[in-house]
Amino acid sequence: MTIVVGYAPDGRGRGVLHLAAMLARSAGEEIVVCAVVPEPWPPSPARIDAEYQAYLVRGAEEALERARARLPADLPVSTVVRHARSAPRGLLDAAEQYDAAMIVTGSSAAGGAGHVSVGSTTARLLHSSEFPVALPPPGFRRRPDARVERVTVAYGGSDGAEELLTAAAGVTARVGATLRLASFAVHARPPYTAGVGRQGDEEMIAEWREEIEASASAVLEKIGRMPEQPRALDAVVGRGESWEEALEDVDWEEGDVLVVGSSSIGPVARVFLGSRATKIVRYSPVPVIAVPRAVAAELAEEAAAGAAG
Repeated sequence: MTIVVGYAPDGRGRGVLHLAAMLARSAGEEIVVCAVVPEPWPPSPARIDAEYQAYLVRGAEEALERARARLPADLPVSTVVRHARSAPRGLLDAAEQYDAAMIVTGSSAAGGAGHVSVGSTTARLLHSSEFPVALPPPGFRRRPDARVERVTVAYGGSDGAEELLTAAAGVTARVGATLRLASFAVHARPPYTAGVGRQGDEEMIAEWREEIEASASAVLEKIGRMPEQPRALDAVVGRGESWEEALEDVDWEEGDVLVVGSSSIGPVARVFLGSRATKIVRYSPVPVIAVPRAVAAELAEEAAAGAAG
């Protein structure tokens, strides 16, 4: 299988190359760097359109040559120019053609420093992709020999959470990384607390935490019986008065990636992030991989049977 990388024809966004290299080295996948050239609409046989298309293709090919030079020389890499009505459509077509394990796309430059930011192309992929979608924070950089060291799964105890965690466990075992389950408790401070206090809030959060930990323990116990297991299992809860604070309450290191699952109300076969997952993605300080429920279910079944990888 391959990792399809969406690379802008203008050559911007080196973070996607660094993330793709880290993921490919860890999983033993081939990298396909894809530049999408827009098709003219409506189609026209006019000479000026043909000349402009040729100009765009030359620019994309030059950008892909530079991208290949920036990737580690020991990784298997190929490049392709796709013609499509839009960048998301071109990347999805390439992912299908090359039997992709995932699509890597970039964060928007408009996002906050150090946090993942979803631009228009990524937003469309996150609503229509049948493949996992990975994106780095702006300015993401790693050593050429970097690998995934720890996979953190955002866990909320909802439908599909067990499959996502089991799937991540199987993949984590295959790449030789550690697995961490992370839940996030966000409770904003009320504007007025004098004479009221926050005892009720603290009791509610404590009860929620007990429920999450009980649910997580059952899943972690199941993972502990899998034929192939991650190097280590861990669980953590991040707390804060905002999603940003809750994610910052958890420690993050180089080699970390964060995995989130699709919303239970979205299409089963596609990535479709709910409101909580969207906020987690927005404030993540490490690369994020969004996994469609159908893919998570398939990987979970393979992992439980010992066939992952």
